[in-house]
Amino acid sequence: MDYRRKHKISVYLTEEQLNKRIAEIGAEITERFRGESVYLVCILKGSIFFTTELAKRIELPMTIDFMSVSSYGASTHSGGVVNVKKDLEHSIEGENVIVVEDIIDSGNTLSRLMTLFSHRNPKTLTLCALLDKPARRTVEGIHVDFTGFRIPDKFVVGYGLDYDQRYRNLPYIGFIEDEEE
Repeated sequence: MDYRRKHKISVYLTEEQLNKRIAEIGAEITERFRGESVYLVCILKGSIFFTTELAKRIELPMTIDFMSVSSYGASTHSGGVVNVKKDLEHSIEGENVIVVEDIIDSGNTLSRLMTLFSHRNPKTLTLCALLDKPARRTVEGIHVDFTGFRIPDKFVVGYGLDYDQRYRNLPYIGFIEDEEE
């Protein structure tokens, strides 16, 4: 696929569906950690839309921090190599850490990150993903505590998810169907 061309995108999850499910996840997190604070770790760039909407729906004291990693580049398939570009600015020791991811595909990125975070001694370590694509999983043992939607094995864009940095700003999640001339 030549990223310079425009693509036909079919809507898979509408903005309304996303908002409804994110509100439900926010309520689940609020209930699970009632009386405590949480430390959201937003995995940049794709998770920024989801993290900000989720944070507005969690009724608990919280800290938000950011980590930047990459595994896709200009491809629609993860190459299996994960590069940490920006680490957390604060310690997570003793915190109720919730790693917020846009999508879990192969599990390579999350496996490495969850191991890294567990060695930093958080009080609890949970994983929240807007999208889960289990058909692509190549890493065992990835447990998603809070899942938005399970999706089929198709490449998705929108709501923070991109194709070579394009389409993040779509207010919905869609499949790239084919290229337009």
